Amino acid sequence: MPPHIPFSMFFVYLSGFFEILFGLMIIFKKSRYYGAIGLCLLLIFVFPANVYLYNSYEAQEILNITKEGSFLRLFFQIPLFVLAYWHSKEKTSKKIDLVNTIIFIPTIIYFLSLSL
Repeated sequence: MPPHIPFSMFFVYLSGFFEILFGLMIIFKKSRYYGAIGLCLLLIFVFPANVYLYNSYEAQEILNITKEGSFLRLFFQIPLFVLAYWHSKEKTSKKIDLVNTIIFIPTIIYFLSLSL
């Protein structure tokens, strides 16, 4: 979290809360649209923190991530946004479904590799 943002820990926990909430919302058809739009907005709002991570050696040290790793993290915001938006749609074409399935696999592999 960039240091110029007041109450940074509060916003870290708040964004985590909404990430879980919106993630649960996309499971259920009745709330899927709102959960997906919420995830899209959340990804937009937390993007500056990812830019800060890329530009801050201190933040990279705290999270034990390299500059290259933080750049990859920036890049993966795109497929995450696309996947969230895809979930907001009632009907999509088979081609769009295939594209989202293809981008889902490396995205999941990347995020699983972070926990190793």
